[in-house]
Amino acid sequence: MDTSLWFIAAAAMLTAVMTGVGALPLVFVKRLGQRTVGWSNAAAAGLMLAASHSLITEGVTLDVTLTFIGVLLGLGAIVVSDKRLSSKGEVEIAELRGANATRALIILGIMTAHSFAEGVGVGVSFAGSEGLATFITTAIAFHNVPEGLAIALIMVPRGTPAWKAGLWAIFTSLPQPLMAVPAYLFVDTFRPLLPVGLGLAAGAMIWMVFSELFPEALERVSSGSAATVVTLAFAAMMVFQMLVLAQ
Repeated sequence: MDTSLWFIAAAAMLTAVMTGVGALPLVFVKRLGQRTVGWSNAAAAGLMLAASHSLITEGVTLDVTLTFIGVLLGLGAIVVSDKRLSSKGEVEIAELRGANATRALIILGIMTAHSFAEGVGVGVSFAGSEGLATFITTAIAFHNVPEGLAIALIMVPRGTPAWKAGLWAIFTSLPQPLMAVPAYLFVDTFRPLLPVGLGLAAGAMIWMVFSELFPEALERVSSGSAATVVTLAFAAMMVFQMLVLAQ
């Protein structure tokens, strides 16, 4: 492997590490009350909705039909996964058990699948101009921070230590360095798959928001309060993305 390939792998690894940065705010939170847990679920829902919007927007600029197919595949995959996990009974992960562990597994699976598409995006961008590669890699790196926060907001209130949630967040982004180099080497093969991957992740995220996160938020806070937090989180994520794109 020559130096340029090592550089691509290192750049993609940096984007993965940035996901763990999103969990840092929760390191300083020692105890979460019921309302805070509800707002955390609502905030995670808003962040994931904004991420889904971004993924679909990016996908349709490449291919509308393939993005739509990806959304349907993501929906089908998450429904099947949810049923299979529910039928297995008691599961355990990151100090979580039962329904909490099932939800954690689903979100970790969704974010990991999402990272495959982002890894392909990094690799494909390096096959273009140097400026494009820098822009895409930087955008994904900063975009990963609120995604890591969304993961932490789901795991920490359910009993996972913040540092461990950060490590799990990084784990979900490991497909980025794994996929970046192959996508760069075989760009003509991977480029048509990118809109499918983007749509797949978006479809799964949208299901997760309305099937798990928002309903659970409503169990702890009022519908108006939950909706307000979802909207604010969505807006914050969109502003963050626009600021990154403006650089």
